[in-house]
Amino acid sequence: MKANELILILDFGGQYNQLIARRVRECNVYSEVVPYDITLDKIKEKNPKGIIFTGGPASVYGEDSPKCANGIFELGIPVLGICYGMQLMTYTLGGNVARAEKREYGTIPVNIENSSLLFKEFDNENNFLMSHTDFVETVPEGFKRIGYTSSCPNAAMENVEKKLYGIQFHPEVNNSVNGIKVIKNFLYNICGCVGDWKMSSFVDDSIQMLKEKIGNKKALCALSGGVDSSVAAVLLNKAIGQNLICIFVDHGLLRKNEGDEVEQVFRNQFNINLIRVNAKDRFLSKLAGVSDPETKRKIIGEEFIRVFEEEAKKIGSVDYLVQGTIYPDVIESGLGKGAVIKSHHNVGALPDYVDFKEIIEPLRNLFKDEVRKTGLELGIPENLVYRQPFPGPGLAIRIIGDITDEKLEILKNADSIFREEIANAGLHKNINQYFAVLTNLKSVGVMGDERTYDYTIALRAVETTDFMTGVWSKIPYEILEKVSSRIVNEVTHVNRVVYDITSKPPATIEWE
Repeated sequence: MKANELILILDFGGQYNQLIARRVRECNVYSEVVPYDITLDKIKEKNPKGIIFTGGPASVYGEDSPKCANGIFELGIPVLGICYGMQLMTYTLGGNVARAEKREYGTIPVNIENSSLLFKEFDNENNFLMSHTDFVETVPEGFKRIGYTSSCPNAAMENVEKKLYGIQFHPEVNNSVNGIKVIKNFLYNICGCVGDWKMSSFVDDSIQMLKEKIGNKKALCALSGGVDSSVAAVLLNKAIGQNLICIFVDHGLLRKNEGDEVEQVFRNQFNINLIRVNAKDRFLSKLAGVSDPETKRKIIGEEFIRVFEEEAKKIGSVDYLVQGTIYPDVIESGLGKGAVIKSHHNVGALPDYVDFKEIIEPLRNLFKDEVRKTGLELGIPENLVYRQPFPGPGLAIRIIGDITDEKLEILKNADSIFREEIANAGLHKNINQYFAVLTNLKSVGVMGDERTYDYTIALRAVETTDFMTGVWSKIPYEILEKVSSRIVNEVTHVNRVVYDITSKPPATIEWE
């Protein structure tokens, strides 16, 4: 991937780390997230325009707390330390970090020096998200305070000569008013970026890179029909044409009628070399009696690979396997030094032995909104690019407990009604993800004059810009009432419908 400008983001383990990368890219500057202990030689090799230290849960005084390489502040490269990153900068350069008597958390008014290049065109007081226990008590020599709150004496600091900046708040989250403007000021006013990163350049560079890498060899694409694998497939098709063979594994866990729809779109609209494998019985047999969500994911992930291996042998020599892995998949699977939130079937569940030369993941460094922009650049119709996100393991992780044919039919029908009514109400473009979950809970009900003891369906609808965080959607009561009434009346073995009003975090978007 080519970019004339690069911002390195050193990952110290904070929950919002990938949002920083996304915000930088929104400012048309390419960013890469790298381990906090990246060497000075590697930094020099990458030649970044600037470096951002992320937040993190550690204390700089902890025995095992993450530290950056010695000498990083002497490279002459501008550095912005966020939260823990500011504290580490302070600690390393001789300032003092202390434990606060009271933790500062939430959106807090911050008084700032708007004469600083970092806060150019800001008001004297701005609301930013704070989330910290330690704080900078004394700034290092050569620094001056450029921000404070009622309980945090040094909420921002700068060393203009060395282009070193620290902020205790999180500008990357939506809770911080004009937070992205702080990042933009760092990029343009301090690092001297001009902003040459655009999705069109990503598409052109990726197609050229894939052409050079794959050449005349063949590649198999894991096509699920979702946004990510669809964009990956079209990108590869642009690069290598008929040398791309898309294998659509219909594991029987797709939404209602989705298998036929996927086949129709890719055969007729894109003329992509497509093989559809109907493997429902195979997957359900492997999943029989399995309730644990991580085990479900790993079973489905391995079966996907096994199916691809078998199809590859029928085709002949195939060197590459293409997958639609995107950045949040990688992060949430705990690759690197973060904690595992959940394993994705195309990341954490891959078996040790894969019968291909190499796995290609062309979207691995993109966020969901960037994937959609890429799809539009490739000419994929908007209705496909903006279709509902769907997890690789499909309905397997929207059925709590074990999976049966009966449960699949219940969920498919309930989910179809929910999606249909959301579209009828014109809400489908405002809600980023919405679906039904078949809980493993049965409860007493009354239908007609008879007592019932049937399943509970949970509805989930989330609004988000990045799929790393999200808030539950305030769907009008009359819409929810109509959905509930239709599900209970039209779907057998369901007598109760509930609505999930939990945001992410603390919950994830999916239930499993």
